[in-house]
Amino acid sequence: MNGEAGTRTARNTQAKQLVRVIALSSTIVVVEIAGGLMSGSLALISDAGHMLTDVLALVLSLMAVRFASLPATPEKSYGYHRLEILTALVNGTLLVIVSAFLMYKSVRRYFDPVEIHGPMMTGVALVGLVANLFALAILSRSHQSLNIRGARMHILGDSLSSGGVLLAAVIIGLTGWNRADPIAAGGIALVIAVGAVGLVREAVDVLLEATPAGIVLEEVSRAIARVPGVIEVHDLHVWSITTGLPALSGHVKVDDSRRADTDQMLNRIKQTVRDRFGIVHTTLQIESPAYQEMGEIH
Repeated sequence: MNGEAGTRTARNTQAKQLVRVIALSSTIVVVEIAGGLMSGSLALISDAGHMLTDVLALVLSLMAVRFASLPATPEKSYGYHRLEILTALVNGTLLVIVSAFLMYKSVRRYFDPVEIHGPMMTGVALVGLVANLFALAILSRSHQSLNIRGARMHILGDSLSSGGVLLAAVIIGLTGWNRADPIAAGGIALVIAVGAVGLVREAVDVLLEATPAGIVLEEVSRAIARVPGVIEVHDLHVWSITTGLPALSGHVKVDDSRRADTDQMLNRIKQTVRDRFGIVHTTLQIESPAYQEMGEIH
């Protein structure tokens, strides 16, 4: 219960932070569109479109946090935690698509550079960079779930994009070399793509109920086997309900001399996996040495 209460508190904090970041990012979108139209800068308008995509992704993240905070029901006994992972998967996939689009646009612009009004572009890009760094600082104070990591990656991508636009504006202003803009955009797209692929991979691992990162199943099995009275561990599974909420199930054969002490045996095993591996949600079946397992043993 303490783990669940802590998770709910973390989600409430995340929701408040996401609301602030959405409001701030939406303001930046409006400023960049206005600045792009006034300066004739396609780069700023493109960056605004990129940020608008991220604002929509942040709204999805907020919805996921809200739904994940809903209590469990008889029909959904684990609640809505997995919505967070689904949203992280959507966000990661969206980031991959955006990065591919930015790479495509950067290649086209390299061979067909556009004229940019440097001073206006520099000023608006600087405002966008400062605002994005502030939004990044807001999310950095939050519990780092996959969902929040996805949101942070969107804001990080926006910060890099604003920084790239600012750097390109300075180079163009000093040298008149317009191809600095697409080169910066291509580098930004590559950084976003690498992080997005990692996010998608982690989300897929959770959905496939893979063993959480940092937990080795064999070590968990050995730790349980070392509890006095345990003679065998099988059908052991460790997975994540959502980020930071691992669960465990398994079958444990105990010595006949310990069968009368089942409750204490359970508590010792639960304490072992909680203290060693941070696993609070456990489902264990205690068996006698003579018990014959029905079905396949994993």
